[in-house]
Amino acid sequence: MQTAIPCLFMRGGTSRGPFFDEADLPVDVATRDRVLLAAMGSPDRREVDGLGGGHPLTSKVGIVRRSAQPGVDLDFLFAQVVPDKPVVDTTPNCGNMLAAVVPFALETDMVRAQGDSSTFRVLTRNTGMQCDITVATPGGRVAYSGEARIDGVPGTASPIKINFLDTAGSVCSGLLPTGRLRDRVAVPAGDGFDAFAIDVTCIDNGMPMVLMRAADLQRSGYEEVAELNADAALKRRVEALRLQCGRLMGLGDVAAKTYPKMGLLAAARAGGSVSTRCFIPHVCHDAIGVLAAVTVATACVLTGSVADGLARIPPGRAKTVSVEHPSGEFSVALELDDAQQVLRAALLRTARLIMRGEVMVPAAVWAGPAKG
Repeated sequence: MQTAIPCLFMRGGTSRGPFFDEADLPVDVATRDRVLLAAMGSPDRREVDGLGGGHPLTSKVGIVRRSAQPGVDLDFLFAQVVPDKPVVDTTPNCGNMLAAVVPFALETDMVRAQGDSSTFRVLTRNTGMQCDITVATPGGRVAYSGEARIDGVPGTASPIKINFLDTAGSVCSGLLPTGRLRDRVAVPAGDGFDAFAIDVTCIDNGMPMVLMRAADLQRSGYEEVAELNADAALKRRVEALRLQCGRLMGLGDVAAKTYPKMGLLAAARAGGSVSTRCFIPHVCHDAIGVLAAVTVATACVLTGSVADGLARIPPGRAKTVSVEHPSGEFSVALELDDAQQVLRAALLRTARLIMRGEVMVPAAVWAGPAKG
């Protein structure tokens, strides 16, 4: 009385989850989402009855298909499954899971290797963003072993290069959805906190984010993840601010949405450009998301943002911005034009195929594709 659905369970960057060929899932979106919830074991804080890991970083799904769009090889739909709520959010991107798209497509023969190295153009259906992803394919097979190291993942692996072609305004109306580099936001008194006002930069260069200086919230910005997750007073203030900024960014009521993400900034202290603590949006990230890192790095090079004067940025049009996070750092390569506007961003990730097989969902959720 269960339905078997083929999938590959993969790590992409610092995230992981099942990847599906779109053709193996229901066409109807509501039914598809019920299938994903059942596969992941949500809603349940531990996701004990499914593949989910009980944390936003390990409760993610990738859906891939061959693209019908000229010049594009693959279409990718990312789904964030909320562990403790019956929510499947396909609005934002996930740059970490994006790293596993081409390996998945090669493993399932959606695309063929091009030689010792293969580059494919991927469209993220969530936001319409395109990127070129390059993976090592010696002998026509995906190479998972290598010397590339990314913080937040143990050991080393084969490098995967992601070159983003257009990230500005991925969900919002533009790079700076309020039309300003810096906004002073007044938050009225709420549950357990007094009214406060704070300077923020509302920005979307791949991920809608609200950035602020940790010191403006009376925090150092170097706290451990567990400490911040246990800081109920801070989290209530940050959420109240998020709700205000969501409206300012043209996103409406974001109470039930997984964006904008919230970023606390501090001066780098490990040789990088800036230090971060990111809430995604209610849990402090053990590292930082790929597109969140791109967005933070972009804010760091914009004169007048809350990062201006805090971040250490190298001179020149081509810049590598090192974004420190709780488990290491994330380097983002930016190229600017003569007006100091970001033209493109590139970064390095890794991925690994963990398991291949079928995930079982109750037939009452979905009985499978129609026969005949």
